[in-house]
Amino acid sequence: MYLIFDTETTGVPHNKTAPITDLDNWPRLVQIAWQLHDEKGKLLSLHNYLVKPEGFDIPFKAEKVHGISTKRALEEGHDLKKVLDLFVQDLNKTRILVGHNIEFDINIIGAEFIRKALPTSTFLEAQKIDTGIVSIDFCQLPGGMGGKLKMPRLLELHEKLFGKGFGDAHDASYDVAATARCFFELIKKKVVSPLDGIAIDDISYEEPSLAAGNASKKEKRKSASAGKDAVSESFIDSPFCHLHLHSQYSVLQATPDVQEVIAKAKACGMPAIALTDFGNMYGAFKFVSEAFKHEIKPIVGCELLVAEERKKLKFTKDNPDKRYTQVLLAKNKDGYHNLSKLSSLGFMEGLYGINPRVDKALIEQYHEGLIATTGGLASEVPHLILQVGERQAEEAFKWYHKIFGEDFYVELNRHGMPEEDRVNETLLKFCEKYNVRYFAANESYYLEKEESNAHDVLLCIKEGEFKSTPIGEGRGHRLGLPNSEFYFKSQDEMKSLFSDLPQAIETISEIIGKVESYKLERKVALPKFEIPNDFNSEDDYLKHLTYQGAATRYPKITPEIKERIEFELETIKKTGYPGYFLIVQDFTGKAREMGVSVGPGRGSAAGSVVAYCTGITNVDPIAYDLLFERFLNPDRVSLPDIDIDFDDEGRDRVLNYVIEKYGKNQVAQIITYGTMAAKSAIRDCARVMELPLNESNTLAKMIPERPGTTLEKAFEENKELNDIRKGVDKRADVLKQAIILEGSLRNTGTHACGVIITPDDLTKFVPVSTAKDSDMLVTQFDNSVVENAGMLKMDFLGLTTLTIIKTALKNIKKRHGIDIDIDKIPLDDLKTYQLYQRGETSGTFQFESEGMQSYLKSLKPDKFEDLIAMNALYRPGPMEYIPNFIARKHGREVIKYDLPEMEEYLKDTYGITVYQEQVMLLSQKLAGFSKGDADVLRKAMGKKQKEVLDKMKDKFVEGCKKNGHDERISDKIWKDWEAFAQYAFNKSHSTCYSLVAYHTAYLKANYTADYMAAVLTHSQNHLENVTYFIEECRKQGIEVLGPHVNESGVFFEVNKTGQVRFGLGAIKGAGEAAVESIINERDSRSEERRVAFKDLFEFAKRMSQRAVNKKTFECLALSGAFDCFKEFHRRQYVYAKDGDASLTEKVIKYAAKLQQESGSAQASLFGASTGTEMPPPRVEPVEPFSEIEKLHFEKEVVGVYISGHPLDNFKFEIDAFCNTPLTALNELETLQGKECKLAGIVSSVEHKLTKTGRPFGRMTLEDYSGNFTFTLFGEDYLRLKAHMMPGIFLFVEGTAARNTWGEQNLEFKIRNIELLNELGIKKTKGIQIKMNAVSISPEIIAQIEKLCQEYSGGTPLYLKLRDEQENISLEMLSRKFRVRAVNDMVRKMKRIPEIEVEVVNY
Repeated sequence: MYLIFDTETTGVPHNKTAPITDLDNWPRLVQIAWQLHDEKGKLLSLHNYLVKPEGFDIPFKAEKVHGISTKRALEEGHDLKKVLDLFVQDLNKTRILVGHNIEFDINIIGAEFIRKALPTSTFLEAQKIDTGIVSIDFCQLPGGMGGKLKMPRLLELHEKLFGKGFGDAHDASYDVAATARCFFELIKKKVVSPLDGIAIDDISYEEPSLAAGNASKKEKRKSASAGKDAVSESFIDSPFCHLHLHSQYSVLQATPDVQEVIAKAKACGMPAIALTDFGNMYGAFKFVSEAFKHEIKPIVGCELLVAEERKKLKFTKDNPDKRYTQVLLAKNKDGYHNLSKLSSLGFMEGLYGINPRVDKALIEQYHEGLIATTGGLASEVPHLILQVGERQAEEAFKWYHKIFGEDFYVELNRHGMPEEDRVNETLLKFCEKYNVRYFAANESYYLEKEESNAHDVLLCIKEGEFKSTPIGEGRGHRLGLPNSEFYFKSQDEMKSLFSDLPQAIETISEIIGKVESYKLERKVALPKFEIPNDFNSEDDYLKHLTYQGAATRYPKITPEIKERIEFELETIKKTGYPGYFLIVQDFTGKAREMGVSVGPGRGSAAGSVVAYCTGITNVDPIAYDLLFERFLNPDRVSLPDIDIDFDDEGRDRVLNYVIEKYGKNQVAQIITYGTMAAKSAIRDCARVMELPLNESNTLAKMIPERPGTTLEKAFEENKELNDIRKGVDKRADVLKQAIILEGSLRNTGTHACGVIITPDDLTKFVPVSTAKDSDMLVTQFDNSVVENAGMLKMDFLGLTTLTIIKTALKNIKKRHGIDIDIDKIPLDDLKTYQLYQRGETSGTFQFESEGMQSYLKSLKPDKFEDLIAMNALYRPGPMEYIPNFIARKHGREVIKYDLPEMEEYLKDTYGITVYQEQVMLLSQKLAGFSKGDADVLRKAMGKKQKEVLDKMKDKFVEGCKKNGHDERISDKIWKDWEAFAQYAFNKSHSTCYSLVAYHTAYLKANYTADYMAAVLTHSQNHLENVTYFIEECRKQGIEVLGPHVNESGVFFEVNKTGQVRFGLGAIKGAGEAAVESIINERDSRSEERRVAFKDLFEFAKRMSQRAVNKKTFECLALSGAFDCFKEFHRRQYVYAKDGDASLTEKVIKYAAKLQQESGSAQASLFGASTGTEMPPPRVEPVEPFSEIEKLHFEKEVVGVYISGHPLDNFKFEIDAFCNTPLTALNELETLQGKECKLAGIVSSVEHKLTKTGRPFGRMTLEDYSGNFTFTLFGEDYLRLKAHMMPGIFLFVEGTAARNTWGEQNLEFKIRNIELLNELGIKKTKGIQIKMNAVSISPEIIAQIEKLCQEYSGGTPLYLKLRDEQENISLEMLSRKFRVRAVNDMVRKMKRIPEIEVEVVNY
């Protein structure tokens, strides 16, 4: 017999795989129905019972599903024990249990058996059939886990079998009938086998007669509308304000910006406002500051995620993480600190996925000063009311009430949801029972009702879902809010909504009254630096270190130096920052001790002689007129900012030292907020709204590439985009949602270099979080406010240039045996300045751009001050002064000073104001400004603070007048400063970085190969740069050789003959382990010298095949690393004739046999081999690669051309007709108006269509300097399309011109393209041979004639003879020969030492 049964319950278990003995896990039985049928389908027994609840309630969510309320179950329910006894009677008669998703029902009933002390073995051990599982293949429904078929729901199975549904689903009796009907039909369909082999034709299902189902008996509940005691909102005097509100800092869950929230609250006349973002306090500081600006009381809150056990981080699909939300509000500063602590610990101890979680133990520990509310539907008490039962909800309610007492409030939300109505009804009963006050809320995720659609899009972006996916729970549904009521409602709207509960509004004033006003700004909290016992204070110890350092820095401490030191020390003492200096000098000193390179300084810190003497910086501020007050203003205390450069490989070691010294809980990185820019807002919205990708890309590409471009600006600039926005199609809808979501917080990251150090546990000062890619803690406040929040911030920067210098010094030591202290090199080195004067600064720091090189050639710097000035001038704004600067240096322009007194400070810059420090010094000298006033002036000019400037102008003019200066002249000086000072540069920073630049130039000028090897090594991850620097090496006369198994290291190195050799580590596919094993095998045999590999076979024999496999062999060969084995060429390694093996395969096989034989000999009794040496394999000759093929494979395995360049065959054409390298197109400003002629090989091509179907294309051209991608539209594309083919060589002519639309940006306009192969013949008007008359000989004439015959063509040949003694030259046209002007001919001509060859192209 078959027992077919089904249950209705109080919900679902938390852990589906928990044993049934875990009674707290398994829901309670509410209804049970069963049918007992014999083997032929005859109905033998029919039962259907509601169960009377004992010690539990039926939660709302369960009631919604099956329609059985607690009230009905109490009235109509039966005693559970009696029901189970009846069930057992039929159970004992059956052979097979049948159900749909039967395991769930078995566990529910089994748990009830245990509760009633009934035996379970008969029930649990019975044979069972699950109609869902057995019908999976029959139904063939897609959508299962991992791409498998899914189990059909009962309704889906019924529809599949009978073509229709069944009435009253989720009534146990109707579900049982449907299950039985499906079960017997599955037997007929031969999906299930009948019992005892009964014939299918003998089976007939007997339908039961069922009473009315649960749906007809559902209770009709009151809606959420106001009751009969409602009063008009105009009679409610108390103000309403929102106490449950989310901003965009609830990452991807809410749309409002903090400023918008405060502005809205102000517009609504709200006296206070709370911010309760999910799990974090990212927005707290800005929220408080903004609220105070608008005279609104800020209430800092947080909606924490509360787990059962925060430190438990392992869960399964069947036993997922169980967490609720909990709204807490800080009522005072202590409460704020406790809330900050809770939020921080959520990240530090409870982070699971992206969710920072706390638990009740933490809440109890840090509840002081906090107000707790019952929150929304996701909070514990409402959740238990809906999902578990009122009794459990009441227990949770009592726990919060016990902890928070009078600071525990019930939150009532009315978003028009029946779930909220049920929750509110129960909560109000709790309020009355426990004398807890309640307040009105409208949990808000967006500001305006119309923004609900955009908010829904935002949730889809967060969840990676489409907006078309229905909102709901379970598979096939997505997260979303049920309606558009979750907006920032006005006071009148909320008072109207709660007119039946005026106390709900009045309580808000009580809560506001409890909250104290407090600001989050505070003075900087400096860490305590441990000083030796011999000193009384940090000031004393800093003074000691300063004078100790001054004794080594200066030959003699002059009165001037002493005065400067004392002034700085006094200012540092007065401002309270000696600890800051001590901390920085400590870790910079430790860095040097650890062998980490430390930069000479950066920014205004270089203006401090105390920093110089204590080793923080390495530039003498007195020598270069650098000002301390530019760094630390004695009159206006502001936090100094010392940024330190370390070599990028050593930066983390210094950071680890700081963490170890001060403790992990006192050192943190600074958070960054990633926001949706205009383009990403469009793309994100388009993706979830299912706009086709091509249309999405088209919209995004209409946004200008300019940084900081907003959608608003884009609409103003692009009429087509604005017209789309005004439309009614999906594109318009996408743009409308993107406008709302633009600027939303999308993710968080960490500041590249910002670090804070606190005097005690970080969480006592700021809330912290964590980051995936770092073990360090991360502040929840970003860089814009962290200092105002009282944090000491420092920048630990990684500077690749310092690593390059460090590597270069190692190269020099290894090759020349010289130890160079880079900080002690002379600053007047002739070779270095000659390098600058030639503009050969590629690969050096700061001065390597094309434009800078051009200016350097004109300037011809011959002193360090020139470099400082050029570094400051070469930036947007003051560049217009560079020609004057150069002209004055070389005496072509008169150096003029408005007043003779200005010469002292403008002499080094030839009368031109270049630095901010000059403005500061001159204001002191001319107008008697104090050091503090001078710094205020500098700041006001740089930031264009008109009010401050107007006041200071009067003071300046009056001061000049007192000192006897003409008022008209002082007025002119002021106007000049106003015009220029916004561009004037920080001399301290320029000096420091010019010093680093000088160091690189010194190394390049004096140890060129060693320095360039270091540059190439640290460019290895950027192949375009490698190509560029290889060409730079060649220009410097340094040959760059390919990899070599007997000579290469891992990185670029200089060999004994001064050539730069590629490292084996540059070979793609070779593998790090293989490279290390090759170098170790070669170099570890002898301590004194390398033991080179004699030939290929010895190489294979010595290397383990695990480390050097076939792929490695081939990559080494194609890169040229085996070219030292002259008996073979590269093609033999990868190619073999039909039926033969390649050289690589033969060598590997040969080496394996040798190694096997060697191993066998060692394992034999006598350890002797056969004595017969195995001959190497025979290698058949094959045709070698052509030069182009060889270069192609080099680029494939190394990424760059090594042994040559495809353009080498066109050197004549490039030298004769080109004037611009491709990389120069990256700086179009310098090319404006110039006719550019360039050449290259086409490396990639794209042919595309615009959204309107018009064709366009992209073509990347590559030359010796690098590459550039051209985009061609319209007629240009159609005209030049034929030349867009990969691998061909092109000559391109064009100009840099401004667009006629938008912002009129510069772009390169191609005028003409020709094939480079034909250029010489087409463009050359003649070839001229130049030689001295005394060099003429029959042999030379014969060589010239032979070449003319070999390259006979149509280009005229000229001969220009010179007689040096008589100073006569004669030019003649050859009547006998005309030549073919091609690269090979010119190259061969140039090999004749007595002649020069020129192209005539006029």
